[in-house]
Amino acid sequence: MNRRLVVVVTLLSLATLGLTQDRDQPSAKAQERITREVRHELLMLPYFGVFDNIAFKVDGYTVTLLGQVVRPTLKSDAGNVVKRIEGVEKVDNQIEVLPPSTMDDGLRLRLYRAIYGYPALEKYALGVQKPIRIIVKNGNVTLEGVVDNEGDKNFAGIRANGVSGIFSVTNNLRVESSK
Repeated sequence: MNRRLVVVVTLLSLATLGLTQDRDQPSAKAQERITREVRHELLMLPYFGVFDNIAFKVDGYTVTLLGQVVRPTLKSDAGNVVKRIEGVEKVDNQIEVLPPSTMDDGLRLRLYRAIYGYPALEKYALGVQKPIRIIVKNGNVTLEGVVDNEGDKNFAGIRANGVSGIFSVTNNLRVESSK
C-alpha cells in the first residue's frame, strides 16, 4: 500500500510542476525547430524556382504543405524531404501542380522580364531564391512573396498588369515590416 501511494504522489507532483510532456503536442521549442527545419529543407529543393510557391504550416507533429508548383516532381520532393525531418509524424501534401500550358510558360517568361528587369525591382533579382513568386494558372497571375515597401509592391503589380495576354493579376505581395 505504501508503494502505490508514493507513485501517485510522484505523478501528481510532476503534473503540478508542469514537468510532464503532453505527447499530442510538442514543446514550443520543438515546434520552432520543426518549423525552422521545414523552411530550410523546402528552400534547398533543387528545382524550387521563381514560378513555384510553397507554403507550410506546422500543427503539433503534422506538417501541411500548401501552394502551387510547375513540376509534379517538386510536389513529391517537398513531401519526401519534410517526411524525413525528426519529429514530423505526418505530412499533408496539398500542393497544387499547375497544368502544363505553353501559353502560361510564355506569360511566365514575359512576367519575369517585366518585373525583375524593371530598374526599381532589380534588387530582388540578386539572390538565389527570388522573393517575388510569379504563379500563372490558365492566364491568371498571382504574385506571392515579400517586398521591402508598399511602392515595390505596387510597381510589381503595375508591371505584371502591363504584360499582354494576362486575364487577371492578384497581388498578394506582403510588405516586410521594419523593426
